[in-house]
Amino acid sequence: MKMEDHHANMRAAIEEARIGLEEGGIPIGSVLVIDGQIVGRGHNRRVQKGSAVLHAEMDCLENAGRMTARDYRRSTIYSTLSPCDMCSGAILLYGIPRVVVGENKTFQGPEEYLRTRGVELVILDDDDCKDMMDGFIQANPDLWNEDIGE
Repeated sequence: MKMEDHHANMRAAIEEARIGLEEGGIPIGSVLVIDGQIVGRGHNRRVQKGSAVLHAEMDCLENAGRMTARDYRRSTIYSTLSPCDMCSGAILLYGIPRVVVGENKTFQGPEEYLRTRGVELVILDDDDCKDMMDGFIQANPDLWNEDIGE
């Protein structure tokens, strides 16, 4: 996949993050892509739904619906922020071979573990993703700490 495709799909994940922020939630977004088409979109909805598990990647996978293992093996998941342990577990469970991360400076999940399990990680180091998270964390440190389990 070409780098410009990664950036275009990340823009869609950023749109999801902005929707989450507008809803009063945490601005993290995700999209699932198969064969160049977005098949699932989601954003962190823990606050909005009072959920313990609706991180952006989990919401995205839920919205994509049931798929075959063959579909997952052809997919790429995009996330504006490095996936946490829970979301990384779902990536491994479904055999998603590639994760494109908007930024991993604010938070870094178990990226090395994903790599050791054969998952390709592409880190975009996207300024929009970093700026959105920095602003949110500054304004909402307690909510952020809750989201990452601190």
